[in-house]
Parts: sequence; structure tokens; C-alpha cells
Amino acid sequence: MKTIVLFASLVLGCLAQIPHPCKSPPLLTGSLSVIAHHDLMASAKYTYDAFGQRIRFREIGSYQNQTFWIDALLLFREGVIYKINHHNRTCKKEKLRADFHPMEVPKNATLLGQVILGGSSGPGEGLLVNSWYGEMKRGKYVSTVTEFGCLPVSTLFHTERTGWILTSFFNILLGIEDPQDFFPPEFCQDAVPDNKGEPADFYSLFFE
Repeated sequence: MKTIVLFASLVLGCLAQIPHPCKSPPLLTGSLSVIAHHDLMASAKYTYDAFGQRIRFREIGSYQNQTFWIDALLLFREGVIYKINHHNRTCKKEKLRADFHPMEVPKNATLLGQVILGGSSGPGEGLLVNSWYGEMKRGKYVSTVTEFGCLPVSTLFHTERTGWILTSFFNILLGIEDPQDFFPPEFCQDAVPDNKGEPADFYSLFFE
């Protein structure tokens, strides 16, 4: 009987070590970088709220040899994106066509493998991560997240329109540093939605 119990415990222990799709913490503050094959490079700070379906995004980058700055507030429940210019104290309000997608590994994703970033010779030398592949209506992706905590490390995303885009995440903190990030500044209060053209989505911040 003891042998059976021991064997069952070993089996359960092995099953528990198999990576499973996961969801990132609902409140995050951090930084990211974006690189695409057509001369796009950018770095940004973000504030992420999965409870309220809100993202604040402040970025500086270069696209086709031109520098750009972005301060965007995406309110998915309201279906609105604010593009904020503090220098000119102007605000552009647009419809947001995309649904909110939490930072997570979808349940239908396929595990590519588990690796250690850095070294494995001693404690603290490396980071254990899992890489996943999947396809969506808009494109396909390869997502790498930490084994413990399910924090995003990098995402490769491909669409016919944008090609491959690499997003790398770093300096992640749990929680929201400044709740005011999710409220447009006072000079945005009278902004009128721009109904011309297609509604915006997250990647339209980079390709306008």
C-alpha cells in the first residue's frame, strides 16, 4: 500500500511540473521595447489594469528614421483611446476597435519548450521561462513568460499588415504606482471622438 501511495505521489509531482497556460497578475507597472523589421524601434513605460480593462502607455521611438512620442490611454470598456500631447496641451480621442485581451497564455497555446535564460550553475544566475506558440484571427504569436508568476518576458506577433513585431518586457512591478494614469488630463475633457477612418487598435499606435 505504501508503495502505491508513493508511486501516486511521484506521478502527481511529475504532472505538476508540466507547464500550463497561465495568466499574468492583473495589476502591473513596467517597461517594454518594440522592434519591427521595417525600421521601427521604440521603448515605453506602461500601466496595466486587467480589472478595469485599462492601459496607459508612454513611449518614445523611431519609425522610418523619424522620431515619435506617444502618450496613450486605452479604455477598452468605453471603447475609447486618448492620444495625449502634453507639450501642446492637445488630446485626440478615437474609437477603439479592439477587445481587451489580458496578459495571458491562451488555453489553446502549444508549448514550445522550457529554458533557463542566463545561467544555471548557481542560484540567481538564471530565469526559468516557458515559450508558447499559437494562432489568432489577427495573426500568430510566440509568447515567453516566467514559470513562476507568469510575468511576460517577450512576445513575437505577426500579422499580414505589420509583419513580425518583437516586444520585450522588463522592470516589471506588481501593482499600480499612480492610479491617476488611468484618467485623461483636464485638457482632454472636451475632446470630441474622431469618427474618420478606421477605429484604432493597439498596433495603430506604431503604424499611422
